[in-house]
Amino acid sequence: MDMNLAPTDKLVRATIALIDDADETQPTLNDLGEKLGVSPFHLQRTFKKALGVSPREYAEATRLDRFKMAMRAGGTVAGALYEAGYGSSSRLYEHASRRLGMTPASYGKGGKGAEIAYAIVACELGRLLVAATAIGVCRIAFGDNDAALADLVRHEFPEAVINADADAIEDLARAVATLVDNADQRLMDLPLDVQGTAFQAQVWQQLRAIPAGETRSYADIAKALGQPSSSRAVARACASNNVAVTVPCHRVIGSDGALRGYRWGVARKKRLLAKEGVVTK
Repeated sequence: MDMNLAPTDKLVRATIALIDDADETQPTLNDLGEKLGVSPFHLQRTFKKALGVSPREYAEATRLDRFKMAMRAGGTVAGALYEAGYGSSSRLYEHASRRLGMTPASYGKGGKGAEIAYAIVACELGRLLVAATAIGVCRIAFGDNDAALADLVRHEFPEAVINADADAIEDLARAVATLVDNADQRLMDLPLDVQGTAFQAQVWQQLRAIPAGETRSYADIAKALGQPSSSRAVARACASNNVAVTVPCHRVIGSDGALRGYRWGVARKKRLLAKEGVVTK
């Protein structure tokens, strides 16, 4: 983060040093004030006057800079996360979801300004495409033809810079394939870069809360959202999910227990559920 500090501003420099030296757990304003022997109010006011941001905002920006530098240096997303001091991908999204990757606007403009790398690998459900920005996975798709899968990414993000670069996202692609083949739920917390409407985001959050080995109906999800008449809208939100398996829309079935349509084929949906121990009609 760029700074223009007066040499005599020892308090601000000391605060920066404490923040930069911190590990995953960043010091609170009270912690900083106690270590520096000043009141939190005085520290906040002095720091913000000097830099234009609060100590917390500075810490978040610095951590993001570390993440981006690690990615530019050729690191994997997972490695860059931890090198920057994020204990999990959720910590990154909590602070950075509007500052990295694709914003809602760039999604709406066909991914304009984004750089996307993709890889296509084999899995038990056929060919598996994994595409990602610097922040995380933006597309997961199943198919039988590599060319068709590659066209899918280019069609969805026509304004983005797209590269077939297996090396850049090798760890992510392997992790998704492992999740598919072994139903390894420890890999559900992969870094994601997805955007949707407020309603879609609520539905996707409900999907991620369904434990492996269990299912919910579209009506169940609608009721959980406090909108019992929105079953069809829930179904559309499931169909709009761009990151299969990591947002497990395959765990949503009909109220009668029967499988309904799945973007990648009902047969794949049935196999995914069977791997998790769910017997379907």
